[in-house]
Amino acid sequence: MTGKKNDVKAPAAPRPVVGQAPPWAFPVPHIQELSCGARLVTYSVPGQHVLSLRVAVEAPLAAEPRGREGVGTLMARTLDEGSRRYDAEQTAEMLERRGVALGAGVGERGLVLDLDVARGNLAGALELLTEVLIHPVFPEQQVRRHIRSRLADIEQDRAHPGQRAAIAFADAYYHRSDRLSLPTGGTAESVHQLTREDIAAYHQAVVCPGNATVVVAGDLTGVDVAGLIDDALSGWSTPSRVAAAPSTPTRLGGSRVVLVDRPGSVQSELYVGCAGPDRTVAGGWAPYPVLGHLIGGGPQARIDAVLREDKGYTYGIRCGFRPRRGEGLFIASGSVRTEVTAESVDLLLGILEEAREGFTTAEVVSGVDYLCHTAPGRFATADAVADEASARALEGLTTEHTTQVLRDTRELTPERLRHAYQTYVDGTWTSVIVGDAEALAGPLAALGRGSVTVIDS
Repeated sequence: MTGKKNDVKAPAAPRPVVGQAPPWAFPVPHIQELSCGARLVTYSVPGQHVLSLRVAVEAPLAAEPRGREGVGTLMARTLDEGSRRYDAEQTAEMLERRGVALGAGVGERGLVLDLDVARGNLAGALELLTEVLIHPVFPEQQVRRHIRSRLADIEQDRAHPGQRAAIAFADAYYHRSDRLSLPTGGTAESVHQLTREDIAAYHQAVVCPGNATVVVAGDLTGVDVAGLIDDALSGWSTPSRVAAAPSTPTRLGGSRVVLVDRPGSVQSELYVGCAGPDRTVAGGWAPYPVLGHLIGGGPQARIDAVLREDKGYTYGIRCGFRPRRGEGLFIASGSVRTEVTAESVDLLLGILEEAREGFTTAEVVSGVDYLCHTAPGRFATADAVADEASARALEGLTTEHTTQVLRDTRELTPERLRHAYQTYVDGTWTSVIVGDAEALAGPLAALGRGSVTVIDS
């Protein structure tokens, strides 16, 4: 038998002191102008060997011709359906062979074309980007197919309670003359009218280098990104057009309740809102993400503490401020059981209005810590960096604004949050409920939150 070895214990290491996380700042970009007139913004993100490229072209929805709403969405969907050199099948095959993920979409402020590719395949990806962005031909057959697809989407949106509520809210909140009163992708009536010629003309009018910002993020070591992109886009010579002038949306005044009838529905979709700020609001944007987090950012927020945890009426209701061109929105949305709909609306609006009285120091600290401490994770990847930069570009801002907001967030006080909230939330609500009108019309009217208008689903 062998004797037991005496174990010699190492001295215990001192417990590390957990300190405050240092402030985080967005990566500093390199900015230059390309020979075609577009602006190039590059971010070095070491270790991210899949490069993320975004082309953001300012083309606000207000630039769409009246009666042709949705033409921007159809243009974005058909950009890769054929170009001067490749038809739709050839384009798809080459994207796959070169390992390129390509997409495009239109929002309130313009077109964003996104491309992700391994660093070594950038040159080949840029050749395809050039064809899609500058030289699309919009084949008639493919245009008609996408029009049918968009019309099917419209029908599906009307069948989806959340989407139906958002559509009804825009229609009830904005004046009918305002483009924002209609869906981004247009209505069935306007999409039916679209032709290949409409789409080609809109592309010619708005997809111009003078309106564009090209963003590239990733590990750029050893890659002449500026040279490759400048060469690829050198033939982009479409004259720049003057974009539609920014303007404050024209909205209707007063509180109102819109009840979208869905006979026999066992639950109701709630969608309530009021005016909010844009990202350049006086006093800074920093208070508004914190406010959204504290009031309706998750199960621990004020709304769910009552409607989910205490009452058990919902799986969750979320709220937040949404910046738009000229003026934003404050929106709260979620679903509840039919039999508790009226009570839920009353409780929800009561919580939102009670927040005008302010927030505790502990609440403010928790909201500030969450948004500041999670920022490095939210922007840790090249695609997140590129998405943020392209979105800010369409607002006439840079990611320095993102850094400034985070810096300012650390300085927020309960007084600043209360003042920011009171500036917009004054008890005037547009409330949309998608549910059984026969069961809900009377109880909703009894709340006294505005006249109830019932519309068909």
